[in-house]
Amino acid sequence: MVNKKVYRLTQSGYQELQDELQKLINDRPKIAEAIKVARDFGDLSENEEYSSRKEDQQRNEARIAEIEAILATAEIIKEFKTSDRVVLGSKVVLKNDQLTKEFQLVGTVEADPAEGKISDESPIGQELIGKKKGDTIVIKTPKDTVSFKITDIS
Repeated sequence: MVNKKVYRLTQSGYQELQDELQKLINDRPKIAEAIKVARDFGDLSENEEYSSRKEDQQRNEARIAEIEAILATAEIIKEFKTSDRVVLGSKVVLKNDQLTKEFQLVGTVEADPAEGKISDESPIGQELIGKKKGDTIVIKTPKDTVSFKITDIS
């Protein structure tokens, strides 16, 4: 029996993947047309435009397959309206003397630190899971160790 990876997603993350999948599927005819036009440029062995369009097609099809595999095994995270502990889907506010940071704890597929979405498998995510408001966490970076107090969980 082969274990399939289960991808944990928020409802919005699941919807974003569905939207991206639909866009990629809708792009197929445009890519096929671009390949057809490039094919007319001459000898395919020396036709950079044709090679480039074929690579576009391969990337598009690979991403479609990747998203379909994720969605096929996706588990939607129930977003808790109130919780006294940090769980997957929680939004957390961390503060110390110098900084205030806000994060949402998500599965690895949705993680985007620039957007404040951190993976539950990341060092910060692992440190946050199960903690409650008022707890202090310690985050170790290559250069420093920083402490934060959890000031809000939603």
